[in-house]
Amino acid sequence: MRRSRRAGWVCRAPGRAVLTFAVAIGCVASPRFALAQDTATATDVASAGAYNPYPPGILPPDIEAESERIRREVREGFRRAMDEWQSLDLPERHGNPSVLAGSGYQAMKVLGELLNFDEQISVNGNQACVFCHMPYTGYSGPSPSINETMSAHPGSSHFRGTDRTPMRYTYASRFPVLQYNAAQSDFYGGNFWDGRATGLMLQSPNAEQATDPPVSAGEMGFPDLACIAHRISQAEYRPLFETVWGEGVLDIEWPAEVEEICTTPAGSTRFGDDVTPVELSDADRLKAINAFDHWGQSVSFFQSTPDVSAFSSKFDAFLAGDYDMTEDEMAGYALFRGKGNCNSCHLDGTSTLLADGTVDSGDAADVAPLFTDETYVNLGLPLNPRLPLFYEDEADAHGFTPNPSGFAHRDLGMGNFLRSVNGVNPNADWTAHAPDFDGAFQTMTARNAALTPSDCPTTEAGRVDENGDPVPYFQKSFFHNGYIKSLKQLVHFYNTRDTYAHPVTSGNCPAGTTEKVDCWPMPEVPNNVDDTIGDLGLTDQEEDQLVAFLETLSDGYSVPYRNRDLFTGECRTGGSAATQGNTTLIATPELPPCAAEICGVAPLPAPPLQ
Repeated sequence: MRRSRRAGWVCRAPGRAVLTFAVAIGCVASPRFALAQDTATATDVASAGAYNPYPPGILPPDIEAESERIRREVREGFRRAMDEWQSLDLPERHGNPSVLAGSGYQAMKVLGELLNFDEQISVNGNQACVFCHMPYTGYSGPSPSINETMSAHPGSSHFRGTDRTPMRYTYASRFPVLQYNAAQSDFYGGNFWDGRATGLMLQSPNAEQATDPPVSAGEMGFPDLACIAHRISQAEYRPLFETVWGEGVLDIEWPAEVEEICTTPAGSTRFGDDVTPVELSDADRLKAINAFDHWGQSVSFFQSTPDVSAFSSKFDAFLAGDYDMTEDEMAGYALFRGKGNCNSCHLDGTSTLLADGTVDSGDAADVAPLFTDETYVNLGLPLNPRLPLFYEDEADAHGFTPNPSGFAHRDLGMGNFLRSVNGVNPNADWTAHAPDFDGAFQTMTARNAALTPSDCPTTEAGRVDENGDPVPYFQKSFFHNGYIKSLKQLVHFYNTRDTYAHPVTSGNCPAGTTEKVDCWPMPEVPNNVDDTIGDLGLTDQEEDQLVAFLETLSDGYSVPYRNRDLFTGECRTGGSAATQGNTTLIATPELPPCAAEICGVAPLPAPPLQ
């Protein structure tokens, strides 16, 4: 057991797909999908260059249309940032040490936004950061159909995917460098679901987080970090990068084969274990690393600005005395700080004692609260069998097998990072804590959990307006594995996880029960499950009131939220928030024991995982 900041103690093959997608792999020109005959075989899929080892029902049927729709929006966002750069009076350096005077902040912000929206920062020139993190969803997953099904968005090499959903990165720039607090027996800060972006090198976990996806095989897929510097050196906005970071920062002598290397996805057998296949002199390798670090710092700076982390929600206006909460919102706020036990982790900044110290006024002690304590907790979520990584036990056209373990894979979260199973633990003293953090994931900010495109004003299915007409909603997915599909489900899970616990896996709830309503499958990682939630005793109305309060945390109330209007997809109507996503449930197969390369790495999980 370990002490929690919460009250009390915390004891913490099937058939193959029949669709083939003709995808250009290995060229910088942005590839376009072409749907082939639905009688194609898995061999045809591999020969066409796409990676599709998935059984029917994993990839949503509109994945090619959704990918193209998102890419059009990405290009529009990039165009807007280019227009802003071109209208900007560039700053000049002054002082010692030198500072970008005048428009320095604006220049860095625009540079970070351009990098965030640039599709060329990916192995196939087809995926920007925002492909998985769009503004209109609070910089989380932008595809309703992907959110409903596979949850993890496909990477640049279609259709490789991972086992996690895109984290919202609003306000993440404010997280501190990862530290272990011995008094609380807890980790604080860092970034990524598992904390592996510690902030050690750049002293900014958020900047280090930005450097990971470009070289992640399941995401943007470069085989060498030097490829990022190479693509930036070819970009139209190169002069802005050099203005911000210095003349000569991109003056690198590139080998003749750099383009061939940088259009070959990470994991290709041609590279073996070599993560620096672009041959550079020591001086040029240092420049490439420098440019790569500056990429992360630029993106992080953009994410720290009011364009992304805006503090412009109804709740912020409420703290300023400029918004009166509705009766349900105020009731939800009281539940958030009380019976719902939300504020013990999603800190809201209250409260302050009066001057005489005798009465608690309830006034905000922090008028810009982050709604997270930045710690790591195992909530006891079930394994989500729709995640693509579970099926990626076959080699792709480049000889890369993303997950040889198949369904023996277990996501131990921070426990995997502390053992260097996922990422590299830079502090040997932390390794011994791994068994206490198996299954633990970062407590995300509750801010913008409910943010949606303006045309789809809610995340909740089944709502009607005052005239009885259906309210359009946007399908999101929540938590690290996307198992939860609405805020109503999220609150209901916190409320009834233990009340309706069943010893089954997802898709196998007993007859007469409804998954996510009165049946919660067993945790993927049963160790260290947080016991301060699961039986809160909230009524159905109180759950809805908590959702109403969470919706006050969406930015864009006091001022428009930048690029929220990029969405060109379709909203949904009908259904029920309580059962959102249930129509796409699939049965989890019988699970093999946890793979030795995960659960056999010392210090072993305690108790051992099956």
